[in-house]
Amino acid sequence: MFRHAAFIAILACGVLLAAARVTEPLDLELLDAQFRWLRASHPQPVARDVAVVGIDEDTAKRFPEPITLWHAHLGRFFTAQTLAKPAALGVDIVLPDRSYESVLPGSDKRLLKGLLDARLSFPVVLGQTVEPSGKTRNIHPLFLKIAGNAGYALFPVDGDGVVRRFDERLAEGGQTVPTLAGQLARSLKVEPVPGYIDYWRGAPFNYVPLQQVLEWAEKGDEAALARAFRDKAVLIGMVFPFEDRLRAPLQLAAWEPDAPNTPGVLLHAQVLRNLLNGGFVQPAHSVAIAAICAVLAALWFVSGTTGLIALLLAAVVAVLGGASTWLLAEGWYFPAVAPALTAALALGGRNGYDTLLKLRERRRLRASFGGYVSPPVMEEILAGRINPELGGAQKFVCVMFSDIRGYTTRSERMTPEQVIRFLNRYFERTVALIHERGGAVVSFMGDGIMAVFGAPKPLDNPCREAFESARAMLKYVGELNGQFRAEGEAPLDIGIGLHAGAAVVGHVGSSTRHDYTAIGDVTNVASRLEGLTKEAGYRVVLSSKVAEMLGGAETLTALGPMAIKGHTPVEVHGYDKVG
Repeated sequence: MFRHAAFIAILACGVLLAAARVTEPLDLELLDAQFRWLRASHPQPVARDVAVVGIDEDTAKRFPEPITLWHAHLGRFFTAQTLAKPAALGVDIVLPDRSYESVLPGSDKRLLKGLLDARLSFPVVLGQTVEPSGKTRNIHPLFLKIAGNAGYALFPVDGDGVVRRFDERLAEGGQTVPTLAGQLARSLKVEPVPGYIDYWRGAPFNYVPLQQVLEWAEKGDEAALARAFRDKAVLIGMVFPFEDRLRAPLQLAAWEPDAPNTPGVLLHAQVLRNLLNGGFVQPAHSVAIAAICAVLAALWFVSGTTGLIALLLAAVVAVLGGASTWLLAEGWYFPAVAPALTAALALGGRNGYDTLLKLRERRRLRASFGGYVSPPVMEEILAGRINPELGGAQKFVCVMFSDIRGYTTRSERMTPEQVIRFLNRYFERTVALIHERGGAVVSFMGDGIMAVFGAPKPLDNPCREAFESARAMLKYVGELNGQFRAEGEAPLDIGIGLHAGAAVVGHVGSSTRHDYTAIGDVTNVASRLEGLTKEAGYRVVLSSKVAEMLGGAETLTALGPMAIKGHTPVEVHGYDKVG
């Protein structure tokens, strides 16, 4: 029930992400990166390009008058264009709203003559703008009448201040207004349709300086004018470093590739370039995106390891990113972030849910069976590294056998309840000492303990850890005897045998009941060495193999070869002599 409810919740979340466009800021950042990558790696030429005439700082230095009074220069430019015969001309310079004839006699006449010459040769569209108050900034009626056409030099700007879209629904209430690029396209028999500006198509723009155009005209160099402008849509505008600049996903100016913003005239040129070469990038329908999110929500039912889930999520994200980029190259904008987040939510949520179940199961197993096996064994079981089938693997281990001396005589004087309390009191600390050094207690045999060091938990030096555990056990017995004396009880003593070697470690028993233990000669010898502690007179008897692994730093007594039952004599050492 929970799994289906979780799937429905993820499904609803994915559809909501797609429908509410919550991820739009991230999608737009991705879109910008895709445009940059496509232009850098797969440049796309256009059949009908746009020429740009730039008014730059050199031009401003060439003419002494303020730009507002450049009527004569602009008039000469319009006349020069009649020699070039462009397809259409857009003016991204807002002409004044009044006559300056009284300030500069004859200036209006020169501008009007140029506009009329151009108007009679090709379509001309003047740029309009708005005041900070929102009102249209008027153009002198006579200029506007002669040109015959005008459009707003405005763009819709996204929330992050970047121009990514063309849309003429710019007026209050979403009403349509004519734009500069839109009117130019209409004059060339192309009806503009809203969409995302395709920044991939076409190379970065260069421009022809205004003074260069005027020089060609003065020299009568019609060939140069024709090469630059013949049959092309032409835009004239400012290219100053800090004037009329807008932010775009990538830099359109070839002469300043690292500048943070783009001359506005180049944005109009890119829009017109799009309109003349197939149109804008169109957004995928939100229903299609929601459907993809719904499909990806079904990944909730995919279960696996964390590594596998991460790999699958990476593959899904890569496919979504690749598909989004391919669709963009085909003219479609597919926001991939919402589907990617839906996939991450589905896969991550399921992996988290499975992990929670596993943790709950581990806690249950640990609570139920933690006292029946040593922590190293339990950890290996929970981690799935111990094969549940019968059998084992050969490993180098150090085996410890420990026994309480005189236990039989001592237990004869106790009730069964007293025996249990006595053993538990002794085992509580000794078992902990073994575990602290990485050992695993594999069995209790009455008052005896069998422990293995080096399996299932690997240890750098199993013999060292086993020997240190033995020393800690002897120290604890001394502390425990102090308590017994205070209680009027007889002290106890223990014997410990240590031997190292190869053993088969794993499950032994039947398929329905088995133990985790170590089998081999090393186990038999360790058991016999513990039995030699009384005869040898040392509380700890260890084989020469263990002694070699200790490095000789401890005070060990070489006891030479000693016979043990059912085995050839073993070279042994003693530690902690009795008496």
